[in-house]
Amino acid sequence: MKTLEEAYQDCHTIINRHSKTFSKAFSLLPSPKRKAVWAIYSFCRSVDDIVDEGDDPENEIIAFEKEFLLFLENHPNLEKSIWIALHDVFQRFSMNQDAFLDMIKGQKMDLVKNRYQTMAEVEEYSYYVAGTVGLMLLPVLAPDNHLRLTEGGKALGTAMQITNILRDVGEDIERNRIYLPMDLMDKYQVTEEQIREGKVTKSFILLWEEMASRAEELYQIAFQSIDHYPLDARLPVKGAAYMYRAILNSVRENQYNVFTQRSYVTKEEKQKILAQL
Repeated sequence: MKTLEEAYQDCHTIINRHSKTFSKAFSLLPSPKRKAVWAIYSFCRSVDDIVDEGDDPENEIIAFEKEFLLFLENHPNLEKSIWIALHDVFQRFSMNQDAFLDMIKGQKMDLVKNRYQTMAEVEEYSYYVAGTVGLMLLPVLAPDNHLRLTEGGKALGTAMQITNILRDVGEDIERNRIYLPMDLMDKYQVTEEQIREGKVTKSFILLWEEMASRAEELYQIAFQSIDHYPLDARLPVKGAAYMYRAILNSVRENQYNVFTQRSYVTKEEKQKILAQL
């Protein structure tokens, strides 16, 4: 069995590999909180990878959920780093179990649904797969007052997922998924065929910007409560929020090419954002 420190380091490797934005922002946290973020991210990544890359995702996600339910009953699989690390996190912090279960529920949605009719449906999905992450992190980031930060935490996670959707249109259509709501596609006369062909039209840009404006509204809701985080978490949360929001401008700078070019925030831009906080 791996030691606790080895388990946390495995989780650290995962966050470094898959999300340099989160890794960079939360590297500013004191050690116990920082390691907890690594473990929570690894949980989320594990579920996401099952759905997107699993050989048998339907059965694999059921098996993972059973493992988590056993974990909640204090029977963790101590052969896996994720459960070793999370066991320590659940011992140290008053974790929100429902948020973890909701995350799994949201990932299951990708197995049965690949089109969305309205922005409200997109936001509901975004809550389940990402707003939940905000709720998972809150007891770690703000142990003494996390309940009063619930709205802002959910808003931030949801805004980040809408940002992901707007960045990853091309990747998603390759998996036969369209998260752009059908009613907005109809409003701007953007067709599925145009998306499959990767056409950046004026109509597509208008649709993209309407969704981006909703993401911006949610970021603003999150920003309103950020000053209520304890000092040691305030800068990391602000950093993560501003760095993620900057992805929207990266897409704009790339002329809205979300089909053949992946937009990201450069290391230099991240440093600049952190310096301005």
